[in-house]
Amino acid sequence: MAKQVKTIGVLTSGGDAPGMNAAIRAVVRTAIHKGLVVKGIMRGYAGLLQEEIVDMTSTSVSDIIHRGGTILYTARCQEFTTAAGQQKGAEICKKHNIDGMVVIGGDGSFRGAGKLSALGINTIGLPGTIDLDIACTDYTIGFDTAVNTAMEAIDKVRDTSTSHERCSIIEVMGRNAGYIALWCGFANGAEDILLPERYDGDEQALINRIIENRKRGKKHHIIINAEGIGHSSSMAKRIEAATGIETRATILGHMQRGGAPTCKDRVYASIMGARAVELLCEGKSNRVVGYKHGEFVDFDIQEALAMTKDIPEDQYQISKMLVR
Repeated sequence: MAKQVKTIGVLTSGGDAPGMNAAIRAVVRTAIHKGLVVKGIMRGYAGLLQEEIVDMTSTSVSDIIHRGGTILYTARCQEFTTAAGQQKGAEICKKHNIDGMVVIGGDGSFRGAGKLSALGINTIGLPGTIDLDIACTDYTIGFDTAVNTAMEAIDKVRDTSTSHERCSIIEVMGRNAGYIALWCGFANGAEDILLPERYDGDEQALINRIIENRKRGKKHHIIINAEGIGHSSSMAKRIEAATGIETRATILGHMQRGGAPTCKDRVYASIMGARAVELLCEGKSNRVVGYKHGEFVDFDIQEALAMTKDIPEDQYQISKMLVR
C-alpha cells in the first residue's frame, strides 16, 4: 500500500541555478492545492541538519518566479555524505512530521535524496544545475538562462575583440561538461570551441588556425573554452607568443548563475515542481523528474545516477563545420 504523504519538505542543494525559485513556488502551491502542509528547508542538507525549517504558505512564494537564485538559499554539506549525517537528517524530518521531500539540485543532491528515501522519507529529485550534466534528462533547471547570459556576454566581448583585432579566449562554466561551451560556440559564431569531451590538447593546431584565419583577413578570433579545460589565461599567453596577435582571456564565472530566469526555465521548472508533488501524492519515492524526447518523465534515482551522458556527436560534427 502506498504511503500517504501529509507534509512535504523542499530544499535546494549544491550550486544555485535560475529557475529554482519557480520550482519551489510550484512545489509549495501544488502541495497546498492538494491539502498538504509544506515546510521550506533553508541552506540545503546543511540547514536540514541544523533544523532551519520554516512553514511555507502560498504567500511565501509570491513574486519569486522571476527572481534568480533560490529563496531557500543553498549550500554543500560534507556531513550529509556520511551515514550518521543521513540518519540524523531522516530523524529530523520525522521530528517535524516531514514524510515527503523534494530535493532540487544535481547529482550529489540526488545521492542524498536516495539515502533519505532508503531511511523512510519519500523523496523526489528535480534536476537543478546550469551544467546540463545530469544524464537522465535533456533539460536541467537553469541551463537555458545560463547559456543565454553567456551568449550575451560573449557578443559584447566580440565587439571589443573586433575593434582591437584581438584573439579572445572566453571561458564559460559547466564543470566537466561542455554543453554551455557548445551552445555558445554555435550561437556566437565562434572560430573554435574547446570541449572537455572532445579536446585533444593539440594547441598547435589551434595556433595554426588563428594564423591562417588572420592571413585570409579575419580581424578577430573567438575561442570558447569550457571550464573543464580551463587555464584560459596561460593559454592566451602562449597563443600571443606563438602568433604575435594580442590575445586576451575572459572568464565569465558566476555571472552565469545569476539573473532572471528565461521563460523556458520558469515554465519547465514549474512543471517539474508540480510533477514532483504529484509523484509524492501517488506514494512514489526515490525518483528523479526529467525531460526526455519532449516529455516530462521520472526515473529511479539509482538508475539515473548510473546513466552516462556525452556531447551529441551530430551536434559536435556540425559545430566543426560551422567554425573557422
